[in-house]
Amino acid sequence: MTSRLRRRPLGWPRRLARLVLIVLALVFLLLFLVLPLTTVFIEAFRQGVGAFVEAIRQPEALSAMRLTLLVATIAVPLNVVFGVAAAWAMTRFQFRGKAFLGALIDLPFSVSPVISGLIYVLMFGAQGWFGPWLERHDIKIIFAVPGLVLATVFITLPFVARELIPLMESQGSEEEEAARVLGASGWQMFFRVTLPNIRWALLYGVLLCNARAMGEFGAVSVVSGHIRGLTTTMPLEVEMRYNEYDYVGAFAVASLLALLALLTLGIKTLMEWRYGDELATHAPGGH
Repeated sequence: MTSRLRRRPLGWPRRLARLVLIVLALVFLLLFLVLPLTTVFIEAFRQGVGAFVEAIRQPEALSAMRLTLLVATIAVPLNVVFGVAAAWAMTRFQFRGKAFLGALIDLPFSVSPVISGLIYVLMFGAQGWFGPWLERHDIKIIFAVPGLVLATVFITLPFVARELIPLMESQGSEEEEAARVLGASGWQMFFRVTLPNIRWALLYGVLLCNARAMGEFGAVSVVSGHIRGLTTTMPLEVEMRYNEYDYVGAFAVASLLALLALLTLGIKTLMEWRYGDELATHAPGGH
């Protein structure tokens, strides 16, 4: 009885600390995540559904949506190919410069998106390194779709690779070596052994990469030239409408971007709920 009484006061500080931390986390999320996100949808429908529909049916908005989807459709598969190749190289081979490759993969995380956009302007702009040659051959990169794709690929480059590298390191290469001993070719080993083991991490990386590709602003803003209806993606269209005091139109387009982000989160959550056991099995450290 005495020992129980002695232990009991020790439990209350922990419970109180846990409660305080949970409340602080919830308040922080409400203030800095839920409230701003709710405000976007409230402002988008402030003048009614008709005004919302009219705002997103304007030719400039439709062009921005098509361009955003086009850029993401090109950039995400490129980063999937790079991410798988980089993860394979980093986890299956030992070579000089391996640490340098890892640093390069993380570079977009540490470099400002605006600076990355300026790098492409410096390289492919009219006064850039390759600008005169591109102009002579009538090839447009800056202020055109190729520039948007390049900037987006750079910004979203780490997402797939950084999802795959920890998982492939934890899994090791024993299954792949066994498949090779049994006579499997390189492609057979990849599609029948490697890909099934990394498919969930790969899909997570694709979801994150796609969400960032559609929402990227800084780098795309620098290389786009803000040519209305031609090089303005959805984030740029939001900025331009807001600067023109078209608040309903700005929040209408912003709500579509927010909806895409929520859809991405919903797909991720649904996968975790539906395939929870299998996800745990293939997660880093799973057995």
